[in-house]
Amino acid sequence: MTQEPGTDTHGTVEPRVPLAAARVVLAGLGVTGRALRGVLEPRVADLVTVDDRAADADHGALDAAAAAAVLAEADLLVASPGFPPHHPVVAAALAAGVPVWSEVELAWRLRVDRLGSGAPAPWLGVTGSNGKTTTVEMLAAILRAAGLRTAAVGNVGRSLVEAALDPALDVLAVELSSFQLHFTHTVSLQAAAVLNVAADHLDWHGSMDAYARDKGRIYERAQVACVYNVADPRTEELVREADVVEGARAVGFAVGSPSPGDLGLVDDVLVDRAFHAPADDPDRRRSAAELGTLADLARLGDHAGVVPTHIVADALAAAALARAHGVPAAAVRDGLRSFGPSEHRIERIAQADGVTYVNDSKATNAHSAAASLAGFAHGTVVWIAGGLAKGATFDDLVSSRADRMRAAVVIGADPGPLADTLARHAPKVPVVVIDPGDTETVMRRAVAAARDLAQPGDTVLLAPAGASQDQFVSYAQRGQEFARVVRELTGGTTDGHDGNEPPRS
Repeated sequence: MTQEPGTDTHGTVEPRVPLAAARVVLAGLGVTGRALRGVLEPRVADLVTVDDRAADADHGALDAAAAAAVLAEADLLVASPGFPPHHPVVAAALAAGVPVWSEVELAWRLRVDRLGSGAPAPWLGVTGSNGKTTTVEMLAAILRAAGLRTAAVGNVGRSLVEAALDPALDVLAVELSSFQLHFTHTVSLQAAAVLNVAADHLDWHGSMDAYARDKGRIYERAQVACVYNVADPRTEELVREADVVEGARAVGFAVGSPSPGDLGLVDDVLVDRAFHAPADDPDRRRSAAELGTLADLARLGDHAGVVPTHIVADALAAAALARAHGVPAAAVRDGLRSFGPSEHRIERIAQADGVTYVNDSKATNAHSAAASLAGFAHGTVVWIAGGLAKGATFDDLVSSRADRMRAAVVIGADPGPLADTLARHAPKVPVVVIDPGDTETVMRRAVAAARDLAQPGDTVLLAPAGASQDQFVSYAQRGQEFARVVRELTGGTTDGHDGNEPPRS
């Protein structure tokens, strides 16, 4: 189905008055919320802030009646990702017919403010249960290699609403979470990708179908291409269900030989059969453009030099988005060669007594933890895991990756579900459960237990498969604490590898 940009059928989305005359309620004063406040204050008639914890908010925690009173006079609610649809403030807005916008929607509406020397910068968007950050940062590296002024923004890096107003940027590489997409109504990306869909954040969305639908919203009003994962049929289904701009097409990526119209891998070469259409082969049936080789991704491989399948998939998705923007094949290669890993993604922290310690704290769901464990095919792993499950289960993760585990160390305020799953599906794997009572020492006790269980040649891997907020401020703080404790307890080194340039997922 096709439609023109700027239309939407998802409830009330337009304030009853222009934004400049609107009374706006801003829900959430975290990092995103404070950036939103700075942008909104000079642009609206009245701004009211609500946050359960921020001392400088106009209102703290509100029950249903108090929330209804606050929203009664509002023209618009802008909600940070931490406010799900069932939160009293959001529920009150929906009940009163007050439009609810995400940061993404607001940024899209305000992007015209940066007009002056040309049209607003187009957006290339990425979502998925696993691999979003890797893919969007690869995409930014490719765009920079093409000489474009860009930034990786959204759910990573710089605030999207600030970047959208920056006239110095030519194109945005945007990471989008399902939370951000839920209240996004009129965004029209130049090209969009859903990398994969696996159970996550079910406590926020309510069901797997609702979660998938919100992921699929990234494709709505796509202008050039909807990029999907051939190995994940649900992503193709989301493309089929999307209303897109006339002429936009579906482009698949596959870690294998691609069909005409897709990107893929032939032997060790990444190839494009979607955007490469020479005059003598307009249907792309006989020819393909070479985008790079696995050697260009070697720095992202494991210690045996093998590039994990999910890294190749991420690279192909990033390449597809860049090609949809018109980036030449040579820039894809150069961008992938220049791409370097970052913190909390398969980050090699140290090696001591023959044991390697790796931080993948950003593996916050079962799907990403499974991908992390799969990357260690050439040795066994002492797995440190646990945290907020967000409504997901661990059965498939443990049963499919038990062969990689020498032992497991379970952390989290409620370690029972993961420990029970290990007992059912990996009964031969030794399990140490860390008493959650003293949260300040939980990581020290976990790393000490893992060190005692590990043998030379093993990897101690922090890949939690859960969110961090039960015991840590964020996944970043959890990863930083892991790295700090590892270095203190082992006195280990990175054996000549720069700790800022490890393999990553």
